[in-house]
Order: sequence, then structure tokens, then C-alpha cells
Amino acid sequence: MILEGTILRGRDFEPIEGRVVVEAGEIEAVEEAAVDSDAIVCPAFVNAHTHIGDSIAKEAGEGLTLEELVAPPDGLKHRLLRAASTDELIAGMDRTLSFMERSGTGAFVEFREGGVEGVSAIKAALTDSSLRSVLLGRETVDAMEAADGFGASGANDDEFGAERRATRQAGKLFGIHAGEVDASDINPALDLDPDFLVHMVHATELHLDRVADSDIPIVVCPRSNLSTGVGKPPVEALTERTTVALGTDNVMLNSPSMFREMAVTEMLYDLSAREVLRMATVNGAEIAGLDCGVIEPGRPARLFTLDGDTDNLTGARNPVRALVRRAGVDDIDRVVLADA
Repeated sequence: MILEGTILRGRDFEPIEGRVVVEAGEIEAVEEAAVDSDAIVCPAFVNAHTHIGDSIAKEAGEGLTLEELVAPPDGLKHRLLRAASTDELIAGMDRTLSFMERSGTGAFVEFREGGVEGVSAIKAALTDSSLRSVLLGRETVDAMEAADGFGASGANDDEFGAERRATRQAGKLFGIHAGEVDASDINPALDLDPDFLVHMVHATELHLDRVADSDIPIVVCPRSNLSTGVGKPPVEALTERTTVALGTDNVMLNSPSMFREMAVTEMLYDLSAREVLRMATVNGAEIAGLDCGVIEPGRPARLFTLDGDTDNLTGARNPVRALVRRAGVDDIDRVVLADA
């Protein structure tokens, strides 16, 4: 397989004219050459924080607070999940996975409600999907054992010490929400020495220093935070101290579109388009322990091409900025999600 056009190569997304040669699911070569193509060849996105189980309840709960919407065990989301049949949950997740793949996402990190049954349901939904997934079970150690790790709701909901010890012993990933509503759960979350934190909207200088000292990565979800009215995470300050990745959070609240997440992030913060694209690709991959999110020889061929001649993209002078601020699913010409 050969993909031609303007290639966003490497971690710096250097735009070069040429071709990507794919052999047996792996990027064999990235060649500079004159080619007759308007395409922009991009690394597939890594959505570093999702809850896709609530795909059955898009736009539910208008006017509710964050706690009323998603706080365990009786937030609206949890009540709706309990009321839905397994078949309904799987069908909803299947539709979301299809959209994610079609819109250029190649991998995602899922905080999966419902214990062991919830993990089994999303595995069923993933049966025919080309997406790579990192599934973090919730609620029980058994769910962690059935998944790729544990995704904790927040240190104000439970102590999570037993789950952290079990996850560490199993050599799996442990992530936890922190600082979404207020700052009260950030220090207890940091005390658990997690593999990564999610949100950190209300992080103070003290928390930022602890993050830097411990080198703990952060996943931010700006659109979700705006949707629920909790505020804006201090993304510029976070990027100065640690690895930061982007996630779209609950499908109940927002489309799992990394195009939209990037565009909002780039407009809200004093960050370069390259930094935002890095947050949407290789940073999330590194947090999740995945070998993707960048176009380099020897990497799995997980990428997509934009048609640079669409009405939306024709005439774009800066391909990285066009991808981050302007592009959307309708501009995608081809998605390649292969593995060696």
C-alpha cells in the first residue's frame, strides 16, 4: 500500500511531500518525492479518555449538574446504564466505535462502567472494530482483571487503595479522575501514584508542582468541562510540567470527535497547532502504552488521509493548522488502521 501527498512526519509533524509505504501493516518507509496528490497524510488520533457506554443516552440530562449527571452510583448516567439491556448497550457502543473509526481515531482509552459485565459488553462491541482499545474496568478488582487496568471515578468517591495495589501487582494501568468539580480530590489521587490523571480543572500551583515532581501524565477534556460548567483546565501550565493528552469524555455529553476537541483546545489556549495535534495523537499513545500516533518507519500503519481539495480544505497554506482547526470527518478520504 502506498499513500501519497503531504505527509505529517514524525513527532513534529513536519509536512513533507512524498509517499508512505506500508507493508504487512507496518510503515516501511516515509519517502520525500514529488507526487501528484492533494492529500494530507495524518497519524490516526488517540482519544485518551472516553466513556462510550452511555452512547444510549446522547444529550440526556439537560440542565443537570455534573454530579447529577455522572456521579456514582446514582447519577443519571448510572441509572440509565442499569436500566438498559446488554444488547442495547452493545448496539450503542458499536455505533460510536464506527463513528470514531470513520472520523480518524485509531485508538482510545475507555473508563468502562458496569464491572465485569461492562467490560464484556464493550469487548463484544469491539469484535468487528479495527480500533485499538485500552479498557479500564471500574467498580471492582474483578473488572480490572478482566480489562487492561482500572479507571477510578475520583478519590472523594472511594479510597481506591486496594484497587491501586491490585492493579500495580497485575502490571496494569491505573487512571483516576481528579480536580474536575473542585480541588479536594487531587492530593488523595496523587497519593495513589496513578499512571495518569484525568481533568485537573482545579489544579493549583501546589498540585502542578506535585505532578511535575512525580512526572504523572494528564488527560484533559476541555469540551466536556465546558459542557458541564466546571471550568477550564490549566492546559498551558500542565504542558510545561508533564505529558498532556486529549480525550472527549462521555458520549452522553459530546461527540467523540477528536477534530472538535482539537479545534476547541487550540482556540482556548495559547498552544501551537503542533502541540495540540501531539496531544491528540502520540501523547495519548504514550500514556496508554500504545505504539501509534506518529508516522515513522517501523510504526504500525494507523493513519488517515484528508482530501486537500474539498471545499473546506482547498487553498490551506498550513496543513497542520488546517488539520487542527478546520478539518472534519467530511474531509477524510481514507482511514488505514493496520497492525504488523
